[in-house]
Amino acid sequence: MIKKILFGLALLLAIFLIVVALQPDEFRITRSAAVAAAPQQVFAQVNDFHKWEAWSPWAKLDPNAKATFEGPPTGEGAVFIWAGNSEVGEGRMTVTQSRPDELIRIKLDFVKPMEGTSDVEFTFKPENNGTLVTWTMSGRNNFIGKAICLIMNQDKMIGGYFEKGLVNLKSVAETPRKT
Repeated sequence: MIKKILFGLALLLAIFLIVVALQPDEFRITRSAAVAAAPQQVFAQVNDFHKWEAWSPWAKLDPNAKATFEGPPTGEGAVFIWAGNSEVGEGRMTVTQSRPDELIRIKLDFVKPMEGTSDVEFTFKPENNGTLVTWTMSGRNNFIGKAICLIMNQDKMIGGYFEKGLVNLKSVAETPRKT
């Protein structure tokens, strides 16, 4: 009887390992929003990590998170390092490419709760007297990441944060600037 139970458990474990191994190696999460502001206004909010606190959905999750900035204040080479609670974790973002009013690429290195690296991209396209902003994150899932994705829908979870962030970005970018 014990042999049958152990065999059954071993079989279930083998099936689980096979299912995890067959999950996609790469992931890509994308959300877009129309913003009633010129591309340069929207671009300026993303190209400067100092401005992310006003619209980033993660900034609201831990108001006491420690933030450090390195490199130039904006554009290529700008670095944002954070350490916060379990909801925001710990990591580093570095702007790797910045084409004014068109594109920003960021290398995103997570330290906690799980180590990993992702590529983040923002595109800004003029549309109907405004801007279509697209926020994308892509990368590779290791075995543990694949297993977690069986339990948690990564697109829904991260995509939901992107949607909140884009709503916040829209609000900030559409607010008239005081002169």
